[in-house]
Amino acid sequence: MSKNLFGNQIKFQTKSVANLTRRNFLSSCSTCAACMALAPMSFVNSSCSSGKNDKMKIRILYSLHEPVQKRPDWPNIGFDFNPVMGQINTALSKSFPDFEFIPTLATGPEEAEKIVKLDIQENIDGYIVYQMNCWNRVVQTIEKTGKPVLYSDFQFGGSGGFLVYSSTFLRANSQNVGFVASSRMEDLIEAVGCFRILKKGGTTAEFVAETAKIRIKATKLSGKYTLAANNIQFLSPEESIRRLKNSKILAVRDQKSEIANPVMGIPVEYIPFSEVNSAWSSANKDAASAIVDRWKKSALEIIGVPNETLLTSAAMYLGMKSVLKKHGANAITMNCLGGFYGGHIHAYPCLGFHELCNEGLIGACECDVPSTATMLAFSTVTNGRPGFISDPVIDTSKRQIIYAHCVAPNRVFGTNGATNPFRILTHSEDRNGASVQSILPVNYLTTTLEINNQRKEILFHQAVALDNDPDDRACRTKLCAEPVGDIEKLFTMWDKWGWHRVTFYGDLKEPVFAMANTLGWKVIEEA
Repeated sequence: MSKNLFGNQIKFQTKSVANLTRRNFLSSCSTCAACMALAPMSFVNSSCSSGKNDKMKIRILYSLHEPVQKRPDWPNIGFDFNPVMGQINTALSKSFPDFEFIPTLATGPEEAEKIVKLDIQENIDGYIVYQMNCWNRVVQTIEKTGKPVLYSDFQFGGSGGFLVYSSTFLRANSQNVGFVASSRMEDLIEAVGCFRILKKGGTTAEFVAETAKIRIKATKLSGKYTLAANNIQFLSPEESIRRLKNSKILAVRDQKSEIANPVMGIPVEYIPFSEVNSAWSSANKDAASAIVDRWKKSALEIIGVPNETLLTSAAMYLGMKSVLKKHGANAITMNCLGGFYGGHIHAYPCLGFHELCNEGLIGACECDVPSTATMLAFSTVTNGRPGFISDPVIDTSKRQIIYAHCVAPNRVFGTNGATNPFRILTHSEDRNGASVQSILPVNYLTTTLEINNQRKEILFHQAVALDNDPDDRACRTKLCAEPVGDIEKLFTMWDKWGWHRVTFYGDLKEPVFAMANTLGWKVIEEA
């Protein structure tokens, strides 16, 4: 039976780093199996091994902020990593009695460097680095040791960093880092077994090659799907380019105003938080109340979001729409979390972005201008189909890429197209505000894109929409899709392109290539 990376709640002992030295180790073997709740630097005594200690020593490094997360980030504020790490440690200990596993926490490179220095004396044979939060830079330090490293993703927790960092190793042709990207515990166990190659006198390069063979072998085979009809009336590249020149993106990054260089021919203007906040505060309260009434009638359910928050979200939508009208713009992207946490804005724009995308305008997260331009460009090409900006996750056990974000439309076929169900929940990372879980349609071909204006490139892949993942971790909307083509190649582009992608419903391959040809750009097929 397959197992995911969750288990029973387990209690763990903790010790402060002040009470730990290299020789002042925990001596209980039962604690060795699950000592993940320790301070960031911790070591397990070799006395855990009975008799002569000829076991391979494998350090498990959990790359994360803290065992119980106190800050807003993937997977979410308040998330308890202890049971997850406990299940991993227990499963590995049971599966490999010939290994000695030493679980340790590290928040970043400074702690990783201290651990590496002590490991020289401890004769560590290899490392498992688990990316639990997205951007903690631990694996880079471990890679430099030259020791064999198995790099693993805690999905919906560390996936952004995992994809970016692992693609960096792939591009550099690292000879000592293999990786696993699966929600199945069995796939992790199979990959860990590759350390035995070193025990038999093999090289780290052979270790890496074997992890790749095992990953590919364990990857689910491509399915055969009957796709629903999905006809689109595309605009010509020439007409699309003309309309884009008459469009405008508003970018809300900080309190500064400036005119920026066009992106894909689209004018870009930066405006301050204060302008958006002023429009929000002066929004018509009766109009906001009417929008809230509509949301209450149309949403499947509203969970954990009070009426006052819905009203402020509706006012933010009205405010953003008035700012768009004032500037003659049809797209807006905002540094939403920076603005909210900094007190520059007083409502999340998630529901407002949802509404804008549903009505043929563009609302995009995180002041990501390239993704906003991607959304605007190909919404124009498709005569008004909205794009879904996301932070993807790859799961080889399901042969899926999961497009995850807290903003999504529910009119993916355009303003006059069919709607799909949606829920209103808090923003996932901090459990505040209001955001959208859109239950997106399945059995459709999707096209995912990202543009790079400087390189004059369009990144491209396609996938079949198959499911919506209900996992409470990470962003609320999670569209699960099977990539068309080579899922192994899909691991290679994240360091050059960043984490965001924009997904459209429909087969956009022909118009994407036509647009690129007309502009003199290049299409990069990432799968």
